[in-house]
Amino acid sequence: MAKMKKQKGPKRKMTRMEKREAIAGYLYLLPNFIGFVIFTGIPIFLGLLISFTNYNGFKWKFVGIKNYVKMFGNSQFQQAFINNLFYSLTSVPLTILLSLLLALALNRGMKGSSFFKTVAFFPNLTSMVAVGCVALMLFQPVNGPINQVLRLLGVAEDNLPKWFMSSKTALLTVVIVVVWKQAGYYMIMFIGGLKAIPAHLYEAAKMDGANSWQMFWNVTWPMLSPTTFMVTILTIIASFQVFDIINVTTEGGPGRATSVLVFRIYQSAFQDWKMGYASAMAYFLFMIILIITLIQWRGQKKWVNVD
Repeated sequence: MAKMKKQKGPKRKMTRMEKREAIAGYLYLLPNFIGFVIFTGIPIFLGLLISFTNYNGFKWKFVGIKNYVKMFGNSQFQQAFINNLFYSLTSVPLTILLSLLLALALNRGMKGSSFFKTVAFFPNLTSMVAVGCVALMLFQPVNGPINQVLRLLGVAEDNLPKWFMSSKTALLTVVIVVVWKQAGYYMIMFIGGLKAIPAHLYEAAKMDGANSWQMFWNVTWPMLSPTTFMVTILTIIASFQVFDIINVTTEGGPGRATSVLVFRIYQSAFQDWKMGYASAMAYFLFMIILIITLIQWRGQKKWVNVD
C-alpha cells in the first residue's frame, strides 16, 4: 500500500506585529550588509578580475591566465611557497604544543598561576612590529643577550648562531619569535577547554587505576579535541598570512631565506607595481587556505569529540 503523503496545511500569514519585527531586524542588519558588500565583496570581485590583467596601478590589459602560469614558473614564488610550507609545518605544531603545555601547567591552580598567566599572555598584547624590534636586539649575533648567555654556557664564538643574519637560521628564528608571541593567546583557549572537562571523568579514571599520563591520553586529550581543532585552524590560517614579523626583521632575506607568500605578494604589488600578478598569487593563497580549512572541517567528524 502506497504511503499517503501528508498534506501540508495552508501557511500561516504573518501578523502585522511579526512583519514589523522582521522589517526592523532586516534594517538593523542592512548597515552591516552594505559595509560587507562595499569593503569586502566588491574588493574580492575586483581582485579576481585584476588577477587576469597586467594592471600596474594606472593601466591594464586583459591577459587571461598568463599571471597564473607565470606564477608557477617563477623561482621567487616557488621559494616563497617552500619557505611558507616550512614556516607552517614548524610554527603550527610548536604553537599548539607550547600553548597546551602552558595551559596544563597553569590549570593546576598552583600558587601564583594568575601572575604566570599574565606573563604568558602579555606578548600577545604587544604588536608584532614591537616584538620584531625587540627580537632584533635579543638575537643580535655579536652583542645580543641570547648569544652572550650562550658564550657563558661555553659555546665557542665560531659556533654561535647568526640568527636573523644567516640564511640557515633566519626562518627558524622567525618561528621562535612568533611561537613565543602567540602561545599565550592559544593558552587561554586551552585553559577554557580544560575548565569545561567534567571532573567526574577524572574521578572515574582514578577509580580504574589510571595514572597521570593515561588520564591525559584517555580523558583530557579527547575532551580537548574541539579546542584543538579550532586552534589548529586558526594557527594554520595565521601561518599562511605571516607578513609583519618578516617585514620588520629580515625583509625576506638573507637572500630569499625568509620570503613567504604574503611578503612576495607585497613586493610584487607595491614595489614592482605588478598588481595583476600579485592578485593571482593572492588568490592562489586564498585557495590554499580554503582547501586546508575544508579538509580539516570534513575531518573533524573523525577526531573531534563533541560528547
